[in-house]
Amino acid sequence: MNLCAIFTLLLSPCVHSFATIPSSSSRQSMASTSIHSNMSSDIAVVGCGVLGTSLCKQLLSSPDFKGKSVTGITKTKNNHDSIENKILGSDSDASSSINTDQFQLRTFDEMIKQKQFDNVVFCAPPSGFDDYPAAVQNVIDTLWAGPENGVFVFTSSGGIYGPGNGETVTETTELPPAETPRTRRLIKAELKTISAGGCVLRLAGLYTLERGAHKFWLEKSNGSVGGQKDGIINLLHYDDAAGSCIAALRTKQKDVMGKVFLISDGNPTTRIGICESALKSSRYSGLDMPTFGEGDDSAEKGKIYDGHWSNEV
Repeated sequence: MNLCAIFTLLLSPCVHSFATIPSSSSRQSMASTSIHSNMSSDIAVVGCGVLGTSLCKQLLSSPDFKGKSVTGITKTKNNHDSIENKILGSDSDASSSINTDQFQLRTFDEMIKQKQFDNVVFCAPPSGFDDYPAAVQNVIDTLWAGPENGVFVFTSSGGIYGPGNGETVTETTELPPAETPRTRRLIKAELKTISAGGCVLRLAGLYTLERGAHKFWLEKSNGSVGGQKDGIINLLHYDDAAGSCIAALRTKQKDVMGKVFLISDGNPTTRIGICESALKSSRYSGLDMPTFGEGDDSAEKGKIYDGHWSNEV
């Protein structure tokens, strides 16, 4: 069950734009779009967590990428069986339209210096690396064939805009000083990407039914949430985030090279709004609404993402 269906009172249907590919019907509509030369070769997806797994699955099932191989790259082999099952389905899943010959799962050590890819998506989170910007640079240097051959996509976070006080931010909004180590790592990784001719996708708060702020606040916060109940939250389903990566791969290299895109569902909501909507799902039925911090007029109120320019690319 997709949480977009749960947020019916708060989130309008995800827009079919650079930002998202939310459903099978929208994927079919995108299939009619012409394919540019940067899609002519193999694709590497670095990081196969929830986002990377969804991206691999969408790439393999898209008519636009028919005949193109996809390589998922991880740090270790620890979860390879689980990842392959999520992407390819079980052996008994006769309904799957994915050609298993198009997909391989490897570790970074297995791929380094073995092959370069025209198109690379780096969607591994900072938490898995001692030096995240260096890891991004290493992938650019060793796995990507360069901007003259295709697209390099780095998935960053809208969190680098800081907590916010109710203002609207865009792709060109000046970033405040980084307040956390994670933010500093993301900003440095963005700079590595831009300087190499890649593109950056700043993603809103990612979620599925089983993952996201709503789950933590309802199940693991001990009934108390520090932020104000009307604090602004911007959201993006993991599948739609993967769709934005596909949109970047489909776009002409010159239109994304060295650029930053801001990706959300375009429907900012609030902390209490997220919880109210999630509680409508049977998954969270019986749980109580948490209490929220009161704060004052000067307290952090969040920010509104305006990604209209990204949607027009």
